[in-house]
Amino acid sequence: MRKIILTLALVTAGAAVAVPAQAQQLRMMTGPQGGAWYPLGGAIQGMASEALGVSIQVLPGGGVANVQGVQNGDADLGFGNSISTVDAIEGREPFEGKADNVCNVATLYPQYFQMVVTADSGIESVDDFAGKRLNTQPVGNTAEQVTRAVLQAADLSYEDLKAVDFVSYSDGVALMQDNNSEVFALGTTIPSSAIMDLANSTAIKLVPLEPEFIDKMRKEINPGYTSITIPAGTYPKQDEDVVTVGYATHVIARCDLDAQIVEGLLTQMWENRSDLATIASAMKDMSLEKMAQDVGVPMHEGAKAFYAANGVAQ
Repeated sequence: MRKIILTLALVTAGAAVAVPAQAQQLRMMTGPQGGAWYPLGGAIQGMASEALGVSIQVLPGGGVANVQGVQNGDADLGFGNSISTVDAIEGREPFEGKADNVCNVATLYPQYFQMVVTADSGIESVDDFAGKRLNTQPVGNTAEQVTRAVLQAADLSYEDLKAVDFVSYSDGVALMQDNNSEVFALGTTIPSSAIMDLANSTAIKLVPLEPEFIDKMRKEINPGYTSITIPAGTYPKQDEDVVTVGYATHVIARCDLDAQIVEGLLTQMWENRSDLATIASAMKDMSLEKMAQDVGVPMHEGAKAFYAANGVAQ
């Protein structure tokens, strides 16, 4: 009877995919407040509730913690960053053992690792971070992992800094505004609302990375790093393009999560993509081909069915 009622509800909502009645409560790990993942998770939660009759509990998280949560069964879905997820699949640090129950669902948009300092700080490169006070996201977030990787490529570590704070985006802004931090490192979309908040009260500049530096990161730390450009004018008084490292944000799920649920969620995400783009502007050029791109993580069977049904070759 519950299956019949659910099927009728799906038909009424115009959903293309039936979702099993026994899978009504899901957990989705997102990101810290102040970033794009948390509100995107809320939007997906609403879509699933209204159209699919599936209840999703949105949980905070981070690029590393989310992969661990999905692998361990503490979460059914989550947002991930391609470099961290591939590390998990391969069993590289900070993960222990190879992740075998983490599958790709959809690639959403590029992430930009951004390092912000005040305009009068005198900091021009990562080499200048030695002896400075830095803040980044808590351990378990991909940006914290990238922060360590950037320092490593510069032959530095946290021990070479005066202080390191592991905080949310909003707390990172506050530390900069109160002169309790000199470097704000974060990984998110552009323009970052947190950086814009900081720029409204403080003259800032972005610390660039040279192509040779990024090549070193790719060869010595993680081949998934890519060179990506923050265009001039992205932030106030940013007169030049700034090159940094990038990676892809994607949705991950337990490989053993029911394929019909995954297909149904993808259907809703695609049909409501304009709503998602209002939260993360980087998704305004979202396409099925981009969503289906290979990021080095096995594709979920439900995702394969969705893309095949929509004419996207796998």
